[in-house]
Amino acid sequence: MKKQNQYPVATEDLWQIIENLHDEIMVYDNDYHLVFVNKAAERHYGKTAEELIGTHFSQLDETYWSNSTLPEVYEKKKMVVKRQITNLGLDIITISVPIFDEQGNIKYVAQNVNDIYNYNKMGKAEEAFLEITDGTEPREESFLYASENMKSIMETIEKIKNVKNPCLILGETGTGKTFLAKYMHQQSIRKQKPFVAVNCACMNPNLIESELFGYKKGAFSGANTAGKKGIVEIADGGTLFLDEISEIPYDLQGKLLHFIQDQEFMALGSEKKQKVDVKIIAATNRNLADMVKAKTFREDLYYRLNVFEVSIPPLRERKNDIEVLIRHYLDKYNECHFRNHTLSEDAMEILLRYKWHGNVRELSHVMEKVVVLTNGKEIKAENLPKMIFDIGENKYEEKQDITSEKKSLREALEDVERKMVQEAYQKYQNSVKVAQALGVSQPTVYRLIKKYIP
Repeated sequence: MKKQNQYPVATEDLWQIIENLHDEIMVYDNDYHLVFVNKAAERHYGKTAEELIGTHFSQLDETYWSNSTLPEVYEKKKMVVKRQITNLGLDIITISVPIFDEQGNIKYVAQNVNDIYNYNKMGKAEEAFLEITDGTEPREESFLYASENMKSIMETIEKIKNVKNPCLILGETGTGKTFLAKYMHQQSIRKQKPFVAVNCACMNPNLIESELFGYKKGAFSGANTAGKKGIVEIADGGTLFLDEISEIPYDLQGKLLHFIQDQEFMALGSEKKQKVDVKIIAATNRNLADMVKAKTFREDLYYRLNVFEVSIPPLRERKNDIEVLIRHYLDKYNECHFRNHTLSEDAMEILLRYKWHGNVRELSHVMEKVVVLTNGKEIKAENLPKMIFDIGENKYEEKQDITSEKKSLREALEDVERKMVQEAYQKYQNSVKVAQALGVSQPTVYRLIKKYIP
């Protein structure tokens, strides 16, 4: 029997709604395994849902965030709300709610997560996906680099900055795609005109067309009675930056292609075409060529967008840039937060050896965090976040002179044994597979797990 507060919605439509929510939705089963997460997780952790689903909580805690809500929910069987910092340095708030079975046992834990910066910044709903710079604001700071591959990219930007043809910027989350698009605009002859940045992933799929091209009075039910100017018209004369272009619905890609080719459009409810003059810059962290093969992205749109393609390497592949950025953000946040911190040689060495999966964005957040939280003048290794010391990332401990530690051979071997068992168990979560990985019997592994796994 249908409840009064229910209305028939197709299951696949419901899943699509949840998948496209701006808030991150996570669901754990009764054994700490992640069974569902929507694509907002990529914004928070730099990992896709496919990479996270099925993972045990022990592999996530202290790696992707701190101060987890989950153990407390399981223990107290009630809702828990906490503020956390993700591995990318994002400040998030997590609300975890237990869902019970008929016997009163926890069946699932559902989490609603949003980053506080975007939540506070939004104000109006449209600001979640739209940023407009009108040409009168102060220029952004320079694009900082020291590596040869970034030097080559900046030489390319210099050559194409005034060319009207579209440019496609590729790169992992946090590499600076938006920053580079802004920089290109600011160096171009369009710098006095608007720079309009649109995050396609944050737009309501049902409203993207009306947001892009605008609408006339009475164009559809619920429309603004005065009509609305579209984003492409707002960008006239300047630059339109389409971030997360891969998330544009397939059925709208044809209209976008037509607009890019002809620089003309029709607002919803209008029969009159309008012409504009905009430079298109698009960006994505996904492989559009693979999406073309999977028929989820139009081939003609793909080739129209990447007339000029710029691929920003991840930070781990341009290590000469890391120290430049560390010192830049140290100075920036010292000034911003009225501090006067210096960085110890040990701390700098550890930061230089870290792989920075969250790229420049993660580095920026880490530096702000240590500047704010460090008490003494000098930021030391002990002041760095725990994740920076992950032996799987840094191998920092391999550099230590083991003879300088006052340990017996037995104690040193036990340390190695402990690390191997803990890492294998974290990866496989199964004694049989751990035994195979370590080349020992299952009874031996069972004894070691009892000894070393809390």
